[in-house]
Amino acid sequence: MFKTLKSDIDVVMDQDPAARNRLEVVFNYAGVHAIWSHRLAHWLWKKRMYFLARFLSQVSRFFTGIEIHPGAKIGQRLFIDHGMGVIIGETCEIGDNCTIYQGVTLGGTGKEKGKRHPTLEDNVLIASGAKVLGSMRIGENSRIGAGSVVLKEVPPNSTVVGIPGRVVIQDGVKIDHQLDHSNLPDPVSDKFKELEEEIERLREEMKQMKKREVVNALKEDSRSDH
Repeated sequence: MFKTLKSDIDVVMDQDPAARNRLEVVFNYAGVHAIWSHRLAHWLWKKRMYFLARFLSQVSRFFTGIEIHPGAKIGQRLFIDHGMGVIIGETCEIGDNCTIYQGVTLGGTGKEKGKRHPTLEDNVLIASGAKVLGSMRIGENSRIGAGSVVLKEVPPNSTVVGIPGRVVIQDGVKIDHQLDHSNLPDPVSDKFKELEEEIERLREEMKQMKKREVVNALKEDSRSDH
């Protein structure tokens, strides 16, 4: 148990340059508090003490702003950075050395039964505001861009961006765009741009048609005069 607690602190020291010392992490990091609370709640859940487990998870949610269902399975060295608004569903499974930023939802898509939340393999990073919805697997070493909405399975060693999420890098090969949290591709904006270009093309064609009509009308008038 103490080894696990130490690793939860060590991962913050390794990944967060703002963490000055371990004492600060223990007392001031909501992500660490939420994980520790979840480990106890999950133990209660496995012992079929469901009410106590849910009560503890709700108390933790009140103080940390992070909601982790006690049924969720979390591996070693999970780093929840800032964490406000993070939601992790009941049947979610998270591997080792994963990173989750604020506003992330690992949720379901409806009222389906059984496994209805995503599985994150080892070394997965989910950036701010991303939503991963449904029972699918996010392959190891994959990265989900900020604000993305992932509805389909992601292969290992992939980078996913957009709404809906799509793979833009796989196994180091660029498929579309690089992951740049400040400049992510926007499929909706791209579609509007395509429509604007199409409208401009149609306008130009209309202008040309009107010109031809005017020229033809002038020719007809000229012939009538003669």
